[in-house]
Amino acid sequence: MTTARPVVNALTIDVEEYYHATIFQEAVGGRIAGLESRVESSTERVLALLEAAGTKATFFTLGEVAAHHPAIVRKIAGAGHEVACHDYHHTLVFGRTPEVFRTEIRRAKAVLEDVSGHAVLGYRAPSFSIGPNERWAYAALAEEGFHYDSSVYPILHDRYGDREAPRFPHEIWRSGTQRLLEFPIGTVRLAGINLPVGGGGYFRLLPGGLIEAGIRRVNRREGQPVMFYFHPWELDPGQPRPAMAWHRRFRHYVGQDRHEAKLARLLRSVPFGTVRDALAHTMPGALAEVSR
Repeated sequence: MTTARPVVNALTIDVEEYYHATIFQEAVGGRIAGLESRVESSTERVLALLEAAGTKATFFTLGEVAAHHPAIVRKIAGAGHEVACHDYHHTLVFGRTPEVFRTEIRRAKAVLEDVSGHAVLGYRAPSFSIGPNERWAYAALAEEGFHYDSSVYPILHDRYGDREAPRFPHEIWRSGTQRLLEFPIGTVRLAGINLPVGGGGYFRLLPGGLIEAGIRRVNRREGQPVMFYFHPWELDPGQPRPAMAWHRRFRHYVGQDRHEAKLARLLRSVPFGTVRDALAHTMPGALAEVSR
């Protein structure tokens, strides 16, 4: 009797400033000039959390963060984590032309590889902003040397998401020998509905035990990994709090004071690794041609 290989879930961190978050920028009308940088200190907290848990992760990092704070990117890579790309600026793909998009992902990939000293294989769009009208982005990503994307969230949401999209890792684009894999954000399917268990604001808002149960259900019943994400600024409740509408304040700040403790409990209970680790388990050989 063959024993099934244990599922490894993908733990990912979107490395950006608190003021890069789309909801924050909208709340302050884009007036972010002069706000203090906190990305280094908040990312240090993430690294300490992962070291204590003995867990490796993939850090989807903005190119501008790598350019302005190269030391923290080197520290991420030096700790054995995977460095991936979160674009150059935190600008939605929706509003860019294919030419501008290609230029900016090429720029981001170059600076991240230069600073980290490692090949960058993965990309995640700011605010999951590759929708049905931006499928041209997949070809650009593959042609610029990316091997996987994680910009699809298979849920119904007011800002992003495609509830009809496949829920697990799959090939999303191919041309000849070139291809791009997609690793969607995690969901559990109940009563015919995809429910979010992949982190972000939902993890801050909902009981941690509920998210853990959802991840375990996917692992055990479907034998598939869950893509989980969070941001360093979510572990930083002391960040500035400028005036903004109550609903935007709620979405950005809710649960930040408890977030680090909830994450620590989740990391003790659920097996996580980098995106490369998770893909190696669920799609053996998918990235075999790429040297670490």
